[in-house]
Amino acid sequence: MKPFRFIGIASLQMKTKSKTMKKLFLAIALFSASLVVLESCSPKTTTGAPAVRRGNVTGNWMLNNITFEGIPDVAVRSFLGESSYKCFVGSTWRLTNSGNGSYSLPASASCSAKTQNIFWSVSTADETFQFKKLYEGEKAKNVAEGYRLVLSSANDDAMTIKSPIEYSGKTAYVVMNFVKAVN
Repeated sequence: MKPFRFIGIASLQMKTKSKTMKKLFLAIALFSASLVVLESCSPKTTTGAPAVRRGNVTGNWMLNNITFEGIPDVAVRSFLGESSYKCFVGSTWRLTNSGNGSYSLPASASCSAKTQNIFWSVSTADETFQFKKLYEGEKAKNVAEGYRLVLSSANDDAMTIKSPIEYSGKTAYVVMNFVKAVN
C-alpha cells in the first residue's frame, strides 16, 4: 500500500503542475494577443501625417527659398559641396522615377551656373532623401559618398528637405523649400 500512496501523491502533484502550466500558457497567450491588437491600432508615423512616398518627390522642382532652424545663416559657409547655400536659391531639380536626376544652379554674382547629375532615392522608413553627385563616366553604384537629408514633407505642389548640420553641440537644419516647377 505504501507504494500506491506515493504514486497517488505524485499524480496529485502532476495535476497541480499541469494546471499551473495551463494557466501560465493562457496568460502568455492573452498577453501576446493583446500586444498584437495594440500594435495594429497604433499609428504608423509619429507625426500622424501620411508617410512621404517616392512618387511625391518625382518630378521637376524649383528651390524657391532657404531658411534656417537653430543656426544663423552666416554660420553656414559651404553647402552640399558648393561655396554657398545662396547658390541653390532658384535652382531647378529634375528627379526622374528611375532615380537619375540633376540640379541646375543659376548664375549669380557669387556663383557660376552649373548643372550637376545626381542619383537619388527616398527612404520611407526613416523619411530621408539621399543623393550622390555623378560626374562624367561614373556609375551610382561606384560612388560611395553622398548626402542624406531629412524629407520633411512632399506633396503635389511643395516639398521641404532639411539638411542637418552640427552647430554648438546640437543638430541644426538648413531648410530647403521647393515648389513644383511648371514644365
